[in-house]
Amino acid sequence: MPKAHPNAANLSGTPDEIEAAFYEALQCADIEKLMACWSDDNEVLCVHPSGPRVVGAVAIRAAFEAIFGHEGSLHIQPESIRRVDSMSAAVHSVLERIEVMTSEGLVQAYVLATNVFHKTPQGWRLVAHHASPGTQDEVQEIHAGPQVLH
Repeated sequence: MPKAHPNAANLSGTPDEIEAAFYEALQCADIEKLMACWSDDNEVLCVHPSGPRVVGAVAIRAAFEAIFGHEGSLHIQPESIRRVDSMSAAVHSVLERIEVMTSEGLVQAYVLATNVFHKTPQGWRLVAHHASPGTQDEVQEIHAGPQVLH
């Protein structure tokens, strides 16, 4: 069983604050802080762009450790966040701008991510992170006009 982050019990706040802590942990490659953002539920899941579904905290930890172990510094900037929040669940659709400094220079990519949070006895925690390849064009969203149902 992975060791809990020393401040996990103190990690509290809104889904926005847990999401900010998640992206800060990604940027700092801090696996303990990153895992403190996740629920301890066995059914948590993560899908990285073009990757398989990773289920459970141990597998998610290993997947992020592999990302942190690659060459280059990673900078992930969440942008264009859309939120659907309720009393016990929150779903955030995020455009992630990713920059990686490699030995060959700066590489930039965009990812469309969905972060799902549940309110747990420990506070708000991430229960799913699903990311798909995206483009800068995704900043331009497609909106349907307001519809009136009769």
